[in-house]
Amino acid sequence: MYYRRKILLSLLQIFDNQLDKVSLQKLLFLLSRVQEKKSYHFVPYKFGCFSFQANADLNTMTKYQMVEPSMKYWRKIDDGDYYEELNSKDKAALRHIKNQYGSMSMDELIKLTYQQYPFFAINSTIAKSVLTEEENQKVKNQIPVKETIVLFTIGYEGISLEQYINKLIVNDVKVLCDVRKNPQSMKYGFCKKQLLNACAGVGIEYLHYPEVGIESDKRQELNNQGDYDKLFEAYKSDTLSKTTAKQEEILLLLERKKRIALTCFEANIRQCHRKHLAESISKMEGFVYELKHI
Repeated sequence: MYYRRKILLSLLQIFDNQLDKVSLQKLLFLLSRVQEKKSYHFVPYKFGCFSFQANADLNTMTKYQMVEPSMKYWRKIDDGDYYEELNSKDKAALRHIKNQYGSMSMDELIKLTYQQYPFFAINSTIAKSVLTEEENQKVKNQIPVKETIVLFTIGYEGISLEQYINKLIVNDVKVLCDVRKNPQSMKYGFCKKQLLNACAGVGIEYLHYPEVGIESDKRQELNNQGDYDKLFEAYKSDTLSKTTAKQEEILLLLERKKRIALTCFEANIRQCHRKHLAESISKMEGFVYELKHI
């Protein structure tokens, strides 16, 4: 079992095996603030801090009859003592969460996290009713508002879905352009439907441009930078030369939406075709904007 799932089960365990769904997310978030190594990351979602990965893990553990969901609650139903399987630092962190916040209601936890971490309330649908006018202003001040027009590129290798989404949010990206030929991934959160839904939840539009991607069978023997460079030379002479209309479409999208991001897998921009796609678009007539890799 993944260690992070033991953290989830232990959190339920120390709260008498049951927590309402919102409180679980808030307590898990507060736990992440004091953990030496975070088990989960969070995004600013409809009710504040939310971990897509934690929610997916809970749904997976439901299939293994370890937890049981209802409309409002998550309940631990197996007999395992997962708390005793944790390292000493995480045990101490969980005890701290229990002692510090164990008596708080769901509404109190929501208000606390909004007050202390206003960034995570920027997409909340209930912040206005929970916070004072002054506190709501602090939340509004956390909303990234950028005026410049920028074409971004971003890879998801080595980071969680939540870390990835937060990069888009802090850079005020309005549209995510998936430039993979086949938008599937073994990594949680990065298949087309998952990514589309995650983006929609934080107000970012998702579009897929398979025409400017690279066939997966062409990426099998890439052992060094020279192999990548050879692949991209073929990509430029073949795919990019034949997709100028699609690239013009992306440029028009940039001019309308102001801040868009091209996305693929690789963290190293020199090993991803999005670099060459972005550079090709930047050389088109009318492109007078910034190109930035994040």
